[in-house]
Amino acid sequence: MTNCPVTTEVSGRAAAFDPFGDGYQQDPPAYVAWSRESEPVFYSPVLDYWVVTRYDDIKAIFRDNITFSPAVALEKITPTSREAEDVLRSYDYGMARTLVNEDEPAHMERRRALMGPFSPEHLAHHEPMVRRLVREHVDRFVDDGRAELVNQMFWEIPLTVALEFLGVPDEDKPTLREYSVAHTVNTWGRPQPEEQVAVAHAVGNFWQYAGEVLDRMRERPDDTGWMQYGIRTQRELPEVVTDSYLHSMMMAGIVAAHETTANGIANAVKLLLENREVWDQICADPSLIPNAVEECLRHNGSQAAWRRITTRPTEVGGVALPEGARILMVSASGNHDPRRFEDPELVDVRRDDAADHLTFGYGAHQCLGKNLARMEMQIFLEELTGRLPHMRLAEQDFTYVPNTSFRGPEHLWVEWDPTANPERRDPTVLQPRVEVNIGEPTAAHHSRPMRVVRVADVAKGVRHLVLESADGTPLPAFTPGSHVDVECGDTGVVRQYSLCGTPPSPVQPPGCPLPHVPRPDRYEIAVAREDESRGGSAWVHDEVAEGDVLTVRGPRNHFRLPSAARRYVFVAGGIGITPIRSMAGQARRDGVPYEIYYLGRDRNAMAFLDELVLEHGDRLHVHCSSEGTRADLRALMSDLDDDARDGAVHVYACGPQRMIDVLTTSAETWPEDALVVEHFASALGELDPEHEHEFAVHLEDSDVDLVVPCDRTLLQTLRDAGVQIPSNCQEGLCGTCEVPVLRGDVDHRDVVLTAAERRECSRMMACCSRAAGDRLVLGL
Repeated sequence: MTNCPVTTEVSGRAAAFDPFGDGYQQDPPAYVAWSRESEPVFYSPVLDYWVVTRYDDIKAIFRDNITFSPAVALEKITPTSREAEDVLRSYDYGMARTLVNEDEPAHMERRRALMGPFSPEHLAHHEPMVRRLVREHVDRFVDDGRAELVNQMFWEIPLTVALEFLGVPDEDKPTLREYSVAHTVNTWGRPQPEEQVAVAHAVGNFWQYAGEVLDRMRERPDDTGWMQYGIRTQRELPEVVTDSYLHSMMMAGIVAAHETTANGIANAVKLLLENREVWDQICADPSLIPNAVEECLRHNGSQAAWRRITTRPTEVGGVALPEGARILMVSASGNHDPRRFEDPELVDVRRDDAADHLTFGYGAHQCLGKNLARMEMQIFLEELTGRLPHMRLAEQDFTYVPNTSFRGPEHLWVEWDPTANPERRDPTVLQPRVEVNIGEPTAAHHSRPMRVVRVADVAKGVRHLVLESADGTPLPAFTPGSHVDVECGDTGVVRQYSLCGTPPSPVQPPGCPLPHVPRPDRYEIAVAREDESRGGSAWVHDEVAEGDVLTVRGPRNHFRLPSAARRYVFVAGGIGITPIRSMAGQARRDGVPYEIYYLGRDRNAMAFLDELVLEHGDRLHVHCSSEGTRADLRALMSDLDDDARDGAVHVYACGPQRMIDVLTTSAETWPEDALVVEHFASALGELDPEHEHEFAVHLEDSDVDLVVPCDRTLLQTLRDAGVQIPSNCQEGLCGTCEVPVLRGDVDHRDVVLTAAERRECSRMMACCSRAAGDRLVLGL
């Protein structure tokens, strides 16, 4: 029975979508680039699935695991033939629900019961073994000058680690490899009818093998290993951790802990060697490896897609879906969505939001073993970049096991000149070069050194900085409205500054579906001296000089122009001109009608004014209060009222809070996307304990209860409990400290989320927002 309503028209591209073909297998994000841009939710008659390709839509599905059940996550995407079903029955095959495809409330109850061995302190015990295995395998071929890394290294080591972690004896590794591939093909692939019987035999053998090993483990329940941990937990919670559940987890765990990591490191090395300057970058600076792992998982991850099924009629990306609709979320496509990641095609190991990728999933069903995979991948890259920095890809054709979800090259040939091996001259390269980071990278792992090449005062009290890459690596292209984070020397202060230059014009290469945006050779920011500065603006004005190297992160964009607009009205107050300068330049270049309203006290304090007059002419309206030309913003918004309601105009504004308040009040009845504002200062202020209330927080994934007192923020409380939440501004401005909210009402105090996002109440900024009531449940 089809999941497609009979009234749904299927476009030609949707009808031709084939995830088993070479186009998807070689490069899923490029294969569905057309969908991200023009049809982000479409029905595929080939699969009888709805396909979702944009980041925000995929993340929204992950957030709601009630409406979007994971029950089909392990369902065979190709129906099994009757002959193959008979084979599976002959083995008493009975795969039950596991953590991957189980609904609530059973899922979270079991997840909490079984997650102990995945804590950072437990995972750290496996690091010496991983280092030893990687070292021994490289020793075997380091002097050969040529190796096929998948067979000689990448497959076997994660399998050994998986078996060690699970507590499984490893004498049957060759057989397990066969079983693991068969399980992948059986679940996510399209085996031909004549292949299905052979695959079913392999899966049946895998099932029986898993049961036999589990029986042996029950005889030694106090041994180390995740399965033994489950056996011991079963004693306390027999109704939660059942026999059938342990058997299914035994089989699923081998695949989950092994195959995704093996594919992940093969994809990563292939990607880095294809981008030689990036490989050389981490060879020279191994401290970049933790974030390089995240960028590889984002750009070329081993999990290409996830699946869900709707439990009720709903909408995704504005498209109505019926109850029972099967969904293929192409997470690899979401990881390349330019609406979420700046310059997504660039391999940027300094990308500060690389860890926001969807390769591990998101929310309650996020991959439990993600930190084990991260640790293994870091050690692989550390060893290879230290001992074989001169390694290169050999000429070869890359092939993949055809399936919708897991991907990695079947073979990866590399070659090098063994006489140039660094260890022949310098044995110190055999020493560990960097401390493994178990978890998401910290700010130190993805900061970007940038040299100040020009400093100029462009108005009274406004300093203009021009920055270039300090290490010669490419700067990501950015979209108008983007900002960067700047560490203000040794002050401990991090401030967000809008990029005020106009991005280079896009170029449409012949034969490419999407335009190419040339990368800039510099970034520009402008900083106004603030009388009440807490260190940021005063430091820029008093300390920064040409030639200095600043620590920068980003760019990110929470202030994006829409992909299509009929007319813009830009309103800038004071230093709020910085993002507006970039936006207006984009509108002028694209030929979209626009006007700029630039508000200030005195002309000599209005940055870039002369330049803006020359560039924009009568589209620029200057309002100086010292000249008696104060802008009547209420009248302006009233004049725009009809066009705004009709979607004919978008108003973008950045400036002081009082200006934003007038505009927001005037637009209360407008559509939510008709007025978009950016705050260049936070109205948050210091926490006032006398006006706050204490509230409880339950961390659902960790089964931890906390209390946030009146004088502490949620961010501080989480960090006190050992939950490492990234943050930058700590003023509700940058969006870095977002955490998922599962239940409870939030007192939103940030200036990042839209009104619709606040009403949805599925996320909050931990640095400033609090509970509106007495309790919140977070997906942490």
